[in-house]
Parts: sequence; C-alpha cells; structure tokens
Amino acid sequence: MTKNNNSKALIEARDLCVDIKDATILKNLNFKVAAGEIYALLGGNGAGKSTTLKTFLGFNKPVSGNAVIDGQEVTSALDSVRSKTAYLPESATLYPHLTARENVSYFLSLADIKKTDAEIDTAFEKVALQANARERQLQTYSKGMRQKTAIALALLREAPIFFLDEPTSGLDPVAIDEFNQLVSDLAANGATILMVTHDVYGACQVADRIGLLRDGELVGEYEAPEGGRIDTEQVHIAFAQRQTA
Repeated sequence: MTKNNNSKALIEARDLCVDIKDATILKNLNFKVAAGEIYALLGGNGAGKSTTLKTFLGFNKPVSGNAVIDGQEVTSALDSVRSKTAYLPESATLYPHLTARENVSYFLSLADIKKTDAEIDTAFEKVALQANARERQLQTYSKGMRQKTAIALALLREAPIFFLDEPTSGLDPVAIDEFNQLVSDLAANGATILMVTHDVYGACQVADRIGLLRDGELVGEYEAPEGGRIDTEQVHIAFAQRQTA
C-alpha cells in the first residue's frame, strides 16, 4: 500500500505558518504528499485541518512558509494550481433539482470542457454510480451518491490532485467502505490525495500515511507497511492524548 518515497512531491507544506484574525493557527507545518499517495491529515476540532486545506486552495495567505502544489507556490500561481486540483467539501455543492448527468454537464460547460455522453458515463461507472440513478434529481440522492457525482465531475476535469474535506462524515458504514475503495482506486490510477479528517478508523483504512495535527503542529506521522494498513490502535492512542502544558 505504501508508495515510493522517492516519488515527486505534488503537495508540500514548507514551514507553513498561517494566522486567522490575529490568532496563529498553523505553526511551521511541514509535510509532503507524493504522486499517487493518499495522505490523511488527522486532527480534532480546532487542530488546523480546515485552515491547511483552505491555504492549499488559495483562500488563506501564509504569514511565512509556503504551500506548494506540483512545484508551484499557491499564492503566486493560483490559476495554474487550481487547474490541477479538485476539491470535495464535506457537503458537495451541486444542484438538487438537476440530475447527476445535468449537474456534471453544467459544471463542465462552465469550465469550457467538452465531454461526450459516453465519457460522462465512463466517469459514472468508475465511481460506481448506477445507470438508473444518473437521470434522477440529486434531491433524491444519499450523501454518498452526491459525493460519487462530485468525484465523477473531478475525474472528467482530469485533475490529478484531490483535496477531500471530512469525506466520510455522515456516511453509513457501507457507504464509508465504498468511498474508501473509490479513493484507493483513484490513487491506484495515479491521483494524489490529501484528505483532512477526524475519523481515525477511516484514515487508517485508506491512507498510505497519516499526519497527526494538534494545535497547528504536526506531532507525528504514521506509514502503512507494505501490503498492509496503518495500526488503528497506535494512531488512536496518539490522537486521544492531550497536549500537556
């Protein structure tokens, strides 16, 4: 399950410091995500997970340090880096009165991307969205189905880098297993994935590496053994620890 550590880093935090409203949120944050790797940034509420993600998306400007995507610093090459990334928020912003196909076609048209119906169907097949669901309005969908639609859209945009924000929040166990398999398949086909989550079990099931974030600092990293998964108990113990004064 582990990736070659010599692979090129497509996502990189370099001594990243971010302040929000005069409060220091990220403190000299350093981590790398290699091409084709799934990296989970794990932390509780207020750890700095969302701030990290928003910084890579270009919504926060670092006080010092750099957020780098494919060798480019985000704030100085925002249009370029955004063209290489796909963002899946906790609740995907799609139109409930439109079908999955209509949503995908509409958002592709906004990006001036032309895809045939066959290409759209291929993307739906890759995310396991059933054929009889593709012509239904999204207001009839479960959260897991909406996420599949959003990922199909990302695949059609041919973005090589995915940012996932609490992707399994609110999903039932079956949907979580399906989602984790989908993320694994994306990485196996070359996608680079950074997910932020507070779900220890889910992170250990799907991630090649986990970075444990506490009070804006990386306090530990855990790597899956070859052909195996990260030890859930080990990570859970570290996650549950309170920082001493």
